Amino acid sequence: MELSFSFIVPVYNRPNEIRELLQSLTLQTYNKDFEVVIVEDGSTISSEKEVGTFKDVLTISYYNKENSGPGDSRNFGMHRAKGNYFIVLDSDCILPPQYLIEAEKSLQEDFVHCYGGPDAAHESFTDVQKAINYAMTSFLTTGGIRGGKKAVDTFQPRSFNMGLSKEVFTKVGGYGKIHPGEDPDLTIRIWNEGYRTKLISEAFVYHKRRIDWKKFYTQVNKFGMVRPILNKWHPETRKLTYWFPTLFTLGLVLAVIGACVGIFLPIFCYILYFSILWLDALWKTKNMLVSVLALFATGVQFIGYGYGFLKSTVSLAFSNKEAHQLFPKLFFK
Repeated sequence: MELSFSFIVPVYNRPNEIRELLQSLTLQTYNKDFEVVIVEDGSTISSEKEVGTFKDVLTISYYNKENSGPGDSRNFGMHRAKGNYFIVLDSDCILPPQYLIEAEKSLQEDFVHCYGGPDAAHESFTDVQKAINYAMTSFLTTGGIRGGKKAVDTFQPRSFNMGLSKEVFTKVGGYGKIHPGEDPDLTIRIWNEGYRTKLISEAFVYHKRRIDWKKFYTQVNKFGMVRPILNKWHPETRKLTYWFPTLFTLGLVLAVIGACVGIFLPIFCYILYFSILWLDALWKTKNMLVSVLALFATGVQFIGYGYGFLKSTVSLAFSNKEAHQLFPKLFFK
């Protein structure tokens, strides 16, 4: 299959990010033409001017539409793209120069209709961005589900760095209205149609995640709330491991209470875990401050996700309402 790549990038009020992403695309060492489709998702701060400065160096299209969420905007872009293989990116990503070469090489060696790539922390990132990146990607915190290792059951691509063929997009109908959670939902529907997915570890991106601690908590809390909804929609994907952040958080509370009454073994286990985590973060980041912030980021991640997962699980179990009625903020109309 002769591959023709189209990058699909929704953007919402982030022209500076689009400029950085497009600049990184101009530095691709790939020696074939590729297309870039930018979809402005009802922004009040337009990216049209920034996109226009790259029209002479990239094959690029720009569309402005009413706000309907990132999933629907990606579908909008893929419907209009001219390539036969779409690469979906978030606007806060930067690509290394070899990205397309690595993606094409892997697909030629072992073709799949959908792949995902990991994210990494660029040296220009702030200490908080690097700490959050560690918490989101480390095997010690997420088990490698975001691309930290090659085999975690069947790999679920994430749409900050996700490729899918025109064939599979046409077959499954693209992304749904839920957000976040639209990418695992799409992946599961792709599996159900008999297609494989895989991780291309060499096709990584630098994912900035322009968020502070409050926004990070909100993000991971929504991730936790979405998972029970996906479990209800796709019961064959349920796993006990999804309960880990909730159990970890409840266990931490009980360990602190236990230490107050003279039972120290549980709190010692948590101290041991965070000590190992700190050493791993220090080894990987080579930065003392980032390694300390990584501990805080991990705590925020577990508490936010764990609480969201528990809240959503209980609400879905004891209510006759549908998910979009219980959690309207997680769905676009």
